[in-house]
Amino acid sequence: MLIKRREFLKISSLATASLLMPNFLKAMTLDDALEPNQKILVVLQFTGGNDGLNTIIPTRNDIYFKERNKIAIQNSLQLSDEAGINPALSYFKELYDNGELSVMNNVGYPNPDKSHFRSMDIWHSASKSDEYLETGWLGRFLDEECYKCDHPTQALEVDDMLSLALKGENNKAFAFKDPKRLYQTSQEKYFKSLYDHHHDDETVSYLYQTLGSTINNADYIFEKSKAKKTEQTYPNSQLGKDFKTVSSLIKSDINTRVYYLSIGSFDTHVNQNERQQKLFGDINEAVKSFVADMKSNGLFDNILLMTFSEFGRRVAQNASNGTDHGTANQMFFISGGLKKKGLLNALPDLTKLNEGDLIYTEDFRKVYATILKNWLNADSTKVLGWKNGIYDFV
Repeated sequence: MLIKRREFLKISSLATASLLMPNFLKAMTLDDALEPNQKILVVLQFTGGNDGLNTIIPTRNDIYFKERNKIAIQNSLQLSDEAGINPALSYFKELYDNGELSVMNNVGYPNPDKSHFRSMDIWHSASKSDEYLETGWLGRFLDEECYKCDHPTQALEVDDMLSLALKGENNKAFAFKDPKRLYQTSQEKYFKSLYDHHHDDETVSYLYQTLGSTINNADYIFEKSKAKKTEQTYPNSQLGKDFKTVSSLIKSDINTRVYYLSIGSFDTHVNQNERQQKLFGDINEAVKSFVADMKSNGLFDNILLMTFSEFGRRVAQNASNGTDHGTANQMFFISGGLKKKGLLNALPDLTKLNEGDLIYTEDFRKVYATILKNWLNADSTKVLGWKNGIYDFV
């Protein structure tokens, strides 16, 4: 069968979006739903380097207000005697007061890199700053846990392209932006006619096989997303729509244990407060709807929502009422099943800086090890090679 170049590019794009490996090339025929009370991880990536000091505010720190005389947050919502939270994250304050939010401050890694791309790769791969890995921490989790999975949907990313974090050596997550759009694309006649196609060339044959698996996955995900429609109202923002998609899948009997979303850009070199407030507003409302949805369906105790950004910002503001690339930052953890709530450690020490940058005290790989071992019941040492302990907040 001959296909035109434009048709081939469409096929290649659809197949690449799924990024599936050969051992997953099979039709979706077996039911493989999650067991009741199975823990689910939802990762929300703050792309672009969110300014942590204007997120969790050191309300009694004179250095903070001196170095940020124009952009310091003056009306934060009080969390403790020393800390407040940005008022645009008012629902996070409610979660904090309810014991459903934990905050890990000053998270980073040795010899930090201030490049967006390189630092994000480090966070995605859980590598050292001078180490280059081609697999991600959640992808390696799939390698360890999913060698016998019937469905290649143990991890899903709500995006058009798959992030490094979800790419393993043998197993990879499935990326899509909208279940219905993915399904409709997969049903076009050229795609459907290729399902049983065989070719002598190994590379071309692999493309056709992968496409066939993609068609089945698209159908499987779309059917699961329709299974239990939500009565919860979600905001009309892109993040609101993404969380609504995740919610619909969590409430179905799909086998997914990890969901991955992102929002940005937080690269606030100019007029930071306006941009950050808009992004926080979208996050605040989307998370509020998502948590309400999970609670009303009795699922919140088994959901852990984790946030991270590739780095924080410098302590001092710049001349454009913004901040430049920095180092350490905080991470949020939201769940009805937290063992420790509130501020898990001290705020950053602004008297001890490295050329104007924060010095990290908590290694992000220890956080990952905690999530893997205590929440996903995985062998964190095999996945990360991390042997320096874990935390106990989950």
